[in-house]
Amino acid sequence: MADMPQKSDEPDVSVIIGVYEAMPYLVRCLESVEAQTIGAERMEIVAVDDGSTDGSGEYLKEFAARTAIPIRVVHQANSGGPSGPRNVGLGMARGRYVFFLDADDYFGEEALERMVAMGDRARTDVVLGKIVGVNRGAAKSMWKETVERADLFNSNIKFTLSAQKLFRRDLLVRLGMSFDEKLRTGEDALFTMEAYLRGNGISVVADYTCYYLVGREDRNQMTKKGDYTRRFDSARALMGLIADLVPAGPRRDALMVRPFVITLLPQFGPGLLKQKEAVRTRKMALAAPLVESYWTPGLARRVKVHERLRLMCIAENRLDLLLDVLRFMKDGKQPAKIHRGNPSRLHLAYPHFGERTPLPDSAYEVTVTEWVGGNRVEPTPPKPYVSFARRVVRKVRRTARSAFRAPRAHRV
Repeated sequence: MADMPQKSDEPDVSVIIGVYEAMPYLVRCLESVEAQTIGAERMEIVAVDDGSTDGSGEYLKEFAARTAIPIRVVHQANSGGPSGPRNVGLGMARGRYVFFLDADDYFGEEALERMVAMGDRARTDVVLGKIVGVNRGAAKSMWKETVERADLFNSNIKFTLSAQKLFRRDLLVRLGMSFDEKLRTGEDALFTMEAYLRGNGISVVADYTCYYLVGREDRNQMTKKGDYTRRFDSARALMGLIADLVPAGPRRDALMVRPFVITLLPQFGPGLLKQKEAVRTRKMALAAPLVESYWTPGLARRVKVHERLRLMCIAENRLDLLLDVLRFMKDGKQPAKIHRGNPSRLHLAYPHFGERTPLPDSAYEVTVTEWVGGNRVEPTPPKPYVSFARRVVRKVRRTARSAFRAPRAHRV
C-alpha cells in the first residue's frame, strides 16, 4: 500500500459517535475523547444525535461549545438502529482513520495514539485495540498478544466483529463500504468482516486497554433488542459475505465457525425448550437452508461436540433429537468420555451416542479442546506419519536380515 500524502487540514482520526438516549453515559464517553493523548489537533469528532429525547442532543451542543477538539454535531430523526448514524458520520469524516465509538462506552487515554501509531507502523487497514467489559462480559481470547499483522484464519480475531475498531478511511471510501441499514442486528459484523477480508491486513494492540465496553444499568442497548428472526438475517448475511469472498475449503470453514457458533447456535440453546412449538418449527425452517448451503465436514471438525450435534440435528431436521440434547445440557449432565474406533478416538457420550442412526459416532468425536465437568478434554492426537514410516523401515530391515541369515543356517 502506497503512503497517501496527508492534507494539512486532515486529522489523523475521526471519532464517529452515534448518539441515542445516551445520558448519563455520554458524559464519560466525550470526556474520554477529550483526554486522548493523541491531542485535539490530530483528531475530530463527528457526533450524530439520532432523535434523542433524554437531553443527549443538548449535551452535545454544550460540549461542542467548549471543547478544543474540532466537532460537528448532526441532529436527525430516529433511524431505528446504529447503522444510519454511523453512515452519516462516515460520510462527513475527514480523518485518515475513523473509529466508531458507541456513546455508552469510553476510551483508555492512550487508545487513539497507540492504534494510529500501530496502523502507520504496520501499514494495515484495520487496528483492533484491547476491549474490556464494564458491568458486562467481553471477549478475551484475541487479546493475548500485540501483533502487527494478525492471521485472520488461524487466530481468534474473527470472533471480534464489533464496529469498535480503527479503520483506514481510504479503504472504506475506495470500496464504497457502509453499514447495512436493513439489518437490525449484526450489521457491524458484516462491515468488519468485509474490512478484514478486503483490507491490507489487521493489527492487534493487546498490551493496553483501549476500549471500555459498558453494560447499561437500564439495559437500553440495541444489541439486546429485536425478535429472533433478526439473528437469522444476520447469520445469513455474514455467511453469504464469507462465501462470496473466500473460496470453499479450510479457510472458509475457519471463518464460518463465527456465524454458526456465535450468531446461529444461541437460537438453539436450552432456552428453546421453553418456546412454543411454532417458534421451534420456525427456527428449524430458518436455519435449514443455512446449514444446507454452508455446513461442511471440515467445519464440523472445528467445533465442539455439543455444537456439532445441534447443528447436525438441524441438518437432519430432527427436532426430537435436538431437544434430547438440550434437555441433557439444561440438566447439567456431563457426557461420559469413551474411546472407540480403530484407531481409537475420544468421544463424548451425549444422548443417542452409539445408536448410529441418524447421527454417526463421528458426530460425537472430540476434535477441538473442550471442558467437561471443569476438566480440559483434548482430541486424540493423530499418530505421526514418521512413526508409521519407522515401523515400515524396521519391518523391511527385519525381513532383509532374515533373508540374509537363512542361507547361512544351512551351511555344513
